[in-house]
Amino acid sequence: MLAFGDSITNAGGELQWGVALQSWALWMARALGMPYTGFAVDGATVADVVAQQIPTFERRTANLAGRYHVGCLYIGVNDVRSIDWDADAFAADFDTALRYVAGRCDRVLTATAPLALGRPPAGAKVRDLNRIVRNTADRLGALVVDLSSFGARNHVMVDRVHPTAFGQISIAERALAVLTADGLAPRATPASMIQYRTTRWTRLRGDSTYIYRDLKARARAAIDLYRLRRYLAQQAAERN
Repeated sequence: MLAFGDSITNAGGELQWGVALQSWALWMARALGMPYTGFAVDGATVADVVAQQIPTFERRTANLAGRYHVGCLYIGVNDVRSIDWDADAFAADFDTALRYVAGRCDRVLTATAPLALGRPPAGAKVRDLNRIVRNTADRLGALVVDLSSFGARNHVMVDRVHPTAFGQISIAERALAVLTADGLAPRATPASMIQYRTTRWTRLRGDSTYIYRDLKARARAAIDLYRLRRYLAQQAAERN
């Protein structure tokens, strides 16, 4: 399995009920019994995939002509959350990246972004992103994991961007369901590979920690939104 993307695919972070936070693509590879090769980088945009991750893959791979059973590309979250979001530029680079993966993999898997993405929320731009992802995937014959409704409390961190350990597993199982429907079934489910146990005290402590972090994130998002509106107002005033 070959994977490109941003921090969501690169993963890494704190435990959740003792379960390690690992990449959804890595969970997929483990479930399918495949070796995993990942080039995702935290904070990456689609332009970074084209300009950095793909060239890095070409420099480091032992067999450039070799093929992979599954190629994963989940990108766009950082693009769409930027005030410089450019749908046309994203579409062009996404086509390039997905076409590259399709040229080296028997099956190609990409994903949409959650509609309730980020704090402050990315808003209606996410629908534009998802439309581009679906249209490009349809044109190139790639499979799409629908994450538009993804966002359960125990699946997403308080920033409403990064999946938790259980969230990564949930994404992996959604992706595996798409692959299964296409004729490639896993040998096991990611959920069957973990063990955890909770108590009333650990659940209470977890809820308290979440509430505290959530309040901090809301306050930070409110400040960021105020600064953004002020910046946009200044830009509009300068143009006039």
